[in-house]
Amino acid sequence: MFELIKHGTKIDFMGKAYYFFAFSGLLIALSIAIMATKGFNYGIDFAGGSIIQVKFEKAPDLNTIRSVVDELKLGETIIQNFGTDEEVLIRVVKNDKDLKSVSDNIQIGLKEKMKDNKFEVERVEQVGPQVGKELKKMAVYAVLYSLIGILIYVAFRFQLIFSVAAVAALFHDVIITMGFFSLLGKEISISVVAAILTLVGYSLNDTIVVFDRIRETMKEDKEGKISLKDLMNLSINETLSRTIITSFLTLLTVIALYFFGGEVINGFAFALLIGIIIGTYSSIAVASAIVYTVKKK
Repeated sequence: MFELIKHGTKIDFMGKAYYFFAFSGLLIALSIAIMATKGFNYGIDFAGGSIIQVKFEKAPDLNTIRSVVDELKLGETIIQNFGTDEEVLIRVVKNDKDLKSVSDNIQIGLKEKMKDNKFEVERVEQVGPQVGKELKKMAVYAVLYSLIGILIYVAFRFQLIFSVAAVAALFHDVIITMGFFSLLGKEISISVVAAILTLVGYSLNDTIVVFDRIRETMKEDKEGKISLKDLMNLSINETLSRTIITSFLTLLTVIALYFFGGEVINGFAFALLIGIIIGTYSSIAVASAIVYTVKKK
């Protein structure tokens, strides 16, 4: 029978705990520095502004649409295809003008410049700056409340140190993922917040599997014949095959979503793409390493 990780594999993960801490600390420091200097590219959900979704009879020239919108002097605008080449999303960022006025002016301009390409407006939306601020605050609360809930749950199911280690690993995953968003200028939207919460759940599940195996090994070694280091290395090696296979298969799905899922879920898929890789690493290199280091003391 095929085994990805052969039975009896003895990789000394805990012997490299301080190397893991140094590497993770560097990633977190870089992520915080990038977020502090570059900030985030907030989508209309958080920044406020207007969205006009237009469907054309045939694929339009985006540069022509951009010139029409630029002539209206609406401020910063983002123009991109949405789903298909015929559908276009026009985002007017941080715009306080009347939504109907903005939409009407854009439609008039498009009719003048694109007479040979019929179109219809499928959607118009506007989010005020104050609403954007409220959504931003609620998104932060959603992530924090989920972490607090996890802290309580893991403490109840295992021990307090396991709980603290699990939440530290989740903070590690979220901060580094957000650092990538800031570095690459990826848009932060409501769907990205949903992806972060999904990532929290996925990463926790992976950590719980490792913790559960550590706990079972501790119960089996009632007489304390195995050292803490060997016990934890044994548990991690026993779950390693399951961890790699599960993460790899999930990653394949997310990669497909990222490249073929379209603009709507691009941010969601990107957050999971980074998060799954970081989360798989952190369940061993952060969560387990913290438990080992504290228990060893």
